Amino acid sequence: MNQPESRSGNYVVAIDGPAASGKSTLARKLASRLGLLMVNSGAIYRAITWEIVRENINPEDSDAVISALEKIDIETGRNGGVSTIRINGVQPGDELRSEVVNSNVSAVSAIPKVREKVVQLLRDHLEHSSLVMEGRDIATIVFPDTPYKIYITAAEHVRAARRHKVGEVDSVKRRDAADSGRKTAPLKVADGAEILDTSDHTIESGVDAAIEILKRQGLDIH
Repeated sequence: MNQPESRSGNYVVAIDGPAASGKSTLARKLASRLGLLMVNSGAIYRAITWEIVRENINPEDSDAVISALEKIDIETGRNGGVSTIRINGVQPGDELRSEVVNSNVSAVSAIPKVREKVVQLLRDHLEHSSLVMEGRDIATIVFPDTPYKIYITAAEHVRAARRHKVGEVDSVKRRDAADSGRKTAPLKVADGAEILDTSDHTIESGVDAAIEILKRQGLDIH
């Protein structure tokens, strides 16, 4: 196995990709298959966005968001093999996938101070266990030195259909433009990452393909 990512000997499998590419489902199943903790970085950005909106703060007002962020208590934990998050003592549920959060999470997550806060929270996870972590900048910003990195994608019409199937109506094209065009940590394929197109994969065949990629990247999987 390649050199682990932290002094504790733990390592991270980085899963990046655009909205509705299938990365969350794949990361969760992959983590279960490998016996690792699954961390969804987007859930933290969504939870912060949820609280910002709940406090009637304009997500486009970066100064107001930063001021509110300083007062928000963010607590991460785990439930079985999946990480959890509490905001000011409350663990949000389906609200994280609401239309108002979908519409504003790109604006909130583009604020550098927000990303700095979340990146540190994400890095702290690695001191406790090895991880499968998914997001949009895991292999480019959060853990750029990990040798285990996969970029998940799918055809735009497939991704749009996936969003519609779960009742999410925000524009995939608009999210792509916002995520790829932001100045801070834009969405892109990391150096050394292998691209996995899930358009024609089932969940299980996608996980199998990801495992083969990780083996090629040097992860010792039995």
